[in-house]
Amino acid sequence: MKPTSIAYLFLTLALLLVAATAQADWWDTLLQKAQQAQGKPVGQAVGTTLTDDEVVRGLKEALGKSAERAIGKLGKEGGFLNDLNVKIPMPEELKKVEKLLRTFRQDKYADEFVATMNRAAERAVPEAAALLNDTIQQMSLEDARAILKGPDDAATQYFRKANESKLKERFLPIVKQATDQAGVTSAYKKLMQKAGPAAGLMGKDATDVDGYVTGKAMEGLFKIIAAEEKAIRENPVQRTTDLLKKVFGSLGK
Repeated sequence: MKPTSIAYLFLTLALLLVAATAQADWWDTLLQKAQQAQGKPVGQAVGTTLTDDEVVRGLKEALGKSAERAIGKLGKEGGFLNDLNVKIPMPEELKKVEKLLRTFRQDKYADEFVATMNRAAERAVPEAAALLNDTIQQMSLEDARAILKGPDDAATQYFRKANESKLKERFLPIVKQATDQAGVTSAYKKLMQKAGPAAGLMGKDATDVDGYVTGKAMEGLFKIIAAEEKAIRENPVQRTTDLLKKVFGSLGK
């Protein structure tokens, strides 16, 4: 069956089937442990043992490692497709279509559609590296304190707030290019453009596949960054430099 034919099938079937527990106060705990070790009152500079500057640099390094690892995991072949935690599924409005395709033993077309979406996300994710690095470098002492006092994913939330719209701008053209080049998704998108008012019955994700994939790509990226952030905060093995060991080790974890 040709890509155009299967795209018609997608469109026809779809139209027919339309019917965190709060974290402890990290900053205060960190300063208390370091300062009490020297017998100094809480709130004063830690001196040579652990300064505010070291704490901020340690946090920036931790966030840089988290972002780097997340992008490394996702921005490669199979990064999304082979990880069930972030794999991009068929849009909800097309899942009944997918089910019928598989019932009629046309699995390869459903699989190709899903694979194309995930590969598009894998190509887009490396674009996040420069943006996240800039955000880390611009972080202030106040930002660092707020993150350390926040929940396990406080830094991830900070990343998201600072970069979500910019990431969308960078991801979308790459996703579009990838889906335009693939047989089934390319033919499907062309049909959607010609469907007129009828396409509106299918729902936003079904009519805007590129927007759907872009959103899922960002969601997956932030999910993995959050996991990496938590690992560095809680697991000593993940602290791969002397500064990370010094800063996070002062928490007694």
